Amino acid sequence: MKVIGVRLRKAGKVYYFNGKDYVFKYNDPVIVETARGVELGRVVVPERNIDPSTLATPLKTILRPATEADVKHDAENKERCKEAYRICKEKILLRNLPMKLISAEYTFDNNKILFYFFAEGRVDFRELVKDLAPIFRTRVELRQVGIKDATKMMGGMGICGREFCCHSFLDDFSGATIKMAKDQNLTLSSGNLTGFCGRLMCCLKYESETYEYLNSKLPDMGDEVIASDGNVGTVVGINILMQKVKVKIVHDDDSDINEYHVDELKIKEKRRKERKNREEDAELRALEKLEKKEGTSALDD
Repeated sequence: MKVIGVRLRKAGKVYYFNGKDYVFKYNDPVIVETARGVELGRVVVPERNIDPSTLATPLKTILRPATEADVKHDAENKERCKEAYRICKEKILLRNLPMKLISAEYTFDNNKILFYFFAEGRVDFRELVKDLAPIFRTRVELRQVGIKDATKMMGGMGICGREFCCHSFLDDFSGATIKMAKDQNLTLSSGNLTGFCGRLMCCLKYESETYEYLNSKLPDMGDEVIASDGNVGTVVGINILMQKVKVKIVHDDDSDINEYHVDELKIKEKRRKERKNREEDAELRALEKLEKKEGTSALDD
């Protein structure tokens, strides 16, 4: 079976469809049927042959290639969404609802308009739907999204000066963990490790495998080591990327700090793990709560 991968939004998930006998190139527009309705998407995986018996459920078939008129209609829908967003936001303010409107989207066939919003808790928006239905004269659906999906949809600039990864190219959240921050020797502070969404930054995962490998070759802080020149001392500093270790060597009435490459050292005795102070414990608990809130994107589901 010939399978085609289609993306429905920028940096969105890739959904696979039965390509039938169609021949597509990358970025070709296509019309597909999804859980939301009929939509226009872009081909990101032009062709992949798979054995149908390996599929848990049958794939939907691509309806047809999109025409120039379809692409124009989709662009017009996006313009209409701007006005729909404005109207919905006004109605939310009039009813004083505790929700932040994120986006308005028409399905390609205009059978449905979806309003995505963020709220801390449950919101009773039944009266709001009654306000909107006569205005748009189509099915109105409101969907509550989490803070990470809200950030992904809105976009913005990260502390690195680049556009948010989740908005520009990540099709799902990376699943960053506190361990990744520890492996990179980062300060365990929520202010340093969290993004605009208030969750652990996705970029913590990008180099995690490299840091995990490099750390496996290094001693821990406080370990007692023997250097190739015969000196015995305690590890007081580590440069993970350079693979260099600073060792404090105590003499009779004095001490020196020498730097060695990890290959010049042997571990004599591992340091016993010390209990963290209360401030470190509190910061770690706060980060662990953020880690538990990590999840996958629910957009387009």
